[in-house]
Order: sequence, then C-alpha cells, then structure tokens
Amino acid sequence: MTRRVDVDYLVVGAGATGMAFTDSLIDHADVRVALVDRRYAPGGHWLAAYPFVRLHQSSTFYGAASTVLGGGRIQERGPEAGLHERADQAKICSYFGDLLTDRMLASDRVEFFAGCDYLGERTFVSRVSGQTYEVPETCRIVHASYLSPDIPAESKPRFGVSDGARVIPVNDLARLEDAPGQFVVVGSGKTATDSCIWLLARGVDPDAICWVRPRDPWMLNRALIQPDPVIYLGMVADMMAAAATAASLDDLFLRLEELDIMQRIDPTVTPTMAKAPTLGRWELDQLRTIDNVVRLGHIQTVRRGRLDLTEGSVGIADDAVVVDCAADGLKRRPRVAIWGPDAITPQPVRAGFPCFGAALVGYVEATRDDDAEKNRLCPPSSFGNTLTDWAEMNVIGFRNSAAFGSEPDIKDWSNRVALNPARLPPDYPDSAQLDDAVRRLRANTSAGVARLAQLGGLG
Repeated sequence: MTRRVDVDYLVVGAGATGMAFTDSLIDHADVRVALVDRRYAPGGHWLAAYPFVRLHQSSTFYGAASTVLGGGRIQERGPEAGLHERADQAKICSYFGDLLTDRMLASDRVEFFAGCDYLGERTFVSRVSGQTYEVPETCRIVHASYLSPDIPAESKPRFGVSDGARVIPVNDLARLEDAPGQFVVVGSGKTATDSCIWLLARGVDPDAICWVRPRDPWMLNRALIQPDPVIYLGMVADMMAAAATAASLDDLFLRLEELDIMQRIDPTVTPTMAKAPTLGRWELDQLRTIDNVVRLGHIQTVRRGRLDLTEGSVGIADDAVVVDCAADGLKRRPRVAIWGPDAITPQPVRAGFPCFGAALVGYVEATRDDDAEKNRLCPPSSFGNTLTDWAEMNVIGFRNSAAFGSEPDIKDWSNRVALNPARLPPDYPDSAQLDDAVRRLRANTSAGVARLAQLGGLG
C-alpha cells in the first residue's frame, strides 16, 4: 500500500547540495520538506569517501548557510598553520548528521527518508521495507542529485584488469596489510594528489611511486582561497587584471602562476586540466619529489608487470598495487534551467563553490514567486575541466553575481553567509588593504570578464 506524504517539496538527495538547499528553504519559507536519499544517512558521497580525504578548501565554504562547518577555526599547527581548517570525512559526516537532527528534524518541517530510491512520478520506495511513498501533485520536486559525483569505492575501473594484476580503489589504500614493491597511482585530480601525499607521509620512497597522469592539472594556491575578504578579493582582483590583457588562456594561466594564484606540479609541462582544486605549497613540494610520471594517455589494461595505455606500454613491478583514483568526481552534465516545468535542479551558480550555489537557490526559491525571475537571477554554471571550461565557468559566475547582487535582499543575505567567498560581512573592519582590494576589483572586473568571455569563446 502506498503511503501519502503531505509535503510542499520532495528533495531527492541528502548530500551537500540537498542539505544546503533545504537548509536555506526552511529558513526563509514556511514549508514542509521530504528529504530522500538512497544512503543510510545524510552526507552523500562523503559516507563512502576514502578515509584520509579532507576538503580541499576551507571548511567555512562547505555545508549549509545556517551553520558554519568547523566554526571558522584556524589551524594552529602543521604546514598549514594560520589557514582555515579543512574538515575530514568524520567531521563532515557528523556535521550533516547534526544538521539534520538538530535543525531540520527539530523544526518539525522536514521528514527524512533514508535508504529510499526515487522512482519518478512523485513516488519513492524504501530499499529496506519495500514501502512505497507518494507526494501530492502540488509538491515541487528538487533533483539535488543531478551532479552527484562518481567515487572510487562505488565505481568499477575504467580499464581492463588481467589475472594476476592487483588493482584497488583508493578507499582500500589505508587497509593494506603488506607493502608492495611499487605503488601505481592512477589519476590527475585531487584524489590522486591526496593518495600521493598520504603515501609519502607514511614513509613510502618517492621512487616507489609511479604516477599515471594522463593530463597535468592547474591548481589554485590554497593560501589565497581563504574566508578573508582582503585575501580573497585581492586574489580575484589580481586574476581579473591578468585576464584583461591575456593573449590566450595559456598565457593567462602562466600570468596567474607568476602571481602565485595558480600552481602546477611540473614546471616543464603546460597543464591542460583546470578543475582547479586548491593545493598547499607544502603539498606541491612533496608531489614534485615523484619523478616516475607516466604521460601516455589513459590506461587500457593493467597486467601483472605492465600497463597498456592509449599511447604505449610501461613496465611496473610484478607485485605493484595499482590505486584507482580516476572516478569522475566533478560531473559535467548538460546545463538545464534550474527552475524547470517539472523540477528544480540545483547546479553551480558561481565558480567553484557549489554549496553556496545550492544555498542561494534555496533562498531564491523561498523568497521569489516567479520561476522566470528565479532563472534570471540564477542561471546554471558548470564545473571546470579544460582551460576553456574554466574561463566559461568564471564568466557565468561573474555575470550571475552581478545579477543576484543587484537585488538588495540577496546582497544582504549573501554578505552574511560564510559559504560565500566574495562576501563583505557587515562587521568586517575597514582597512587600507580592504579598500585597495575592492578598488582594484571594481577597476578590473569588467575588462577581465569581457576578455575571459572572448578567450572562452563566449563572445
């Protein structure tokens, strides 16, 4: 028998996007929400992430608008002393669990359905009991899982594995019980860099690591992506000034490298990948100790003692452990109108900060009535991949910021939300450094965005 759930919204996905959207929605509208997820708890992919993962950005930029993850704490020791804390898997999962229990469920306006699959047609079903649920025709559907990432623990390798070869997902790296003669790390993104850093920190000789890196990445200097307006706005001002006179995208990234905004692992290789996670300078120094880097395209087959790639083959140790870090963590699905005729589909709104975008979409949904106006304020963006994608992402993000920033209530709300990296908090102290950063940002943004649009093929 189907049970009816009388709610105004059905949010499909209780990961960061669904939680940030729901948090803002119930904070600014008197509505009831059914939050549905196939997993056993809120937190999305973090529940199955590798055990040594940490946010690559400050905790302050992640989570929901009502509750600052990590409380804005500063790291007091280690190579990142003085920078804002970056939460690990346990803290992130605990944060979302507390957010659900102490805020959402306690409001009596959110009901959480764990272990359920959304079937479409306003219906979802429990994986455990088989109970089917439906919501009213007037209920708005929110597809908060549209951009859910692939993660190694739940993804098959994208290459063949022959008998005798030893391939593990990155999750199993911390569970090894015997030391192989060689580690082969597969992937160019944050998961691969995390794995290399983890191995080096545990005394693995850099020469015992083979890094299969099909593309080299550009990465942002973490010290400049901080929740401090002087630091962050100053960085953006420098980026826009560089963009305004750049001859090409490669030229722009080289200029950003000179400004210490962008970093690359190998100074002799021009990166073609620009998903642009943040990386600490200390991590960069560690990664540069790994000399055995394979750039022969993507792996086709892992064999005992050999890797077959699209552009050749290389030998590896017979007992090598191949660590698969190549799952698609940042999905680039087609952009669709966030407010569609059948559903709300949260997507990034500004460059690089998806939780702020989800919270903003929740706020706009709660405070506006007309879907066309909502879409005008919040056109969707995409995650970066190539340099051209990065330029497009930033152009859309700047244009969107101008659109929603022209609304007094949204501007006030976004300046009070720690998720927003570009905010100017009402209580932030005046200073000559802040005045200079704001002045340079205003002077360079128009020309910088226009040139980025040209370089990215947006006209």
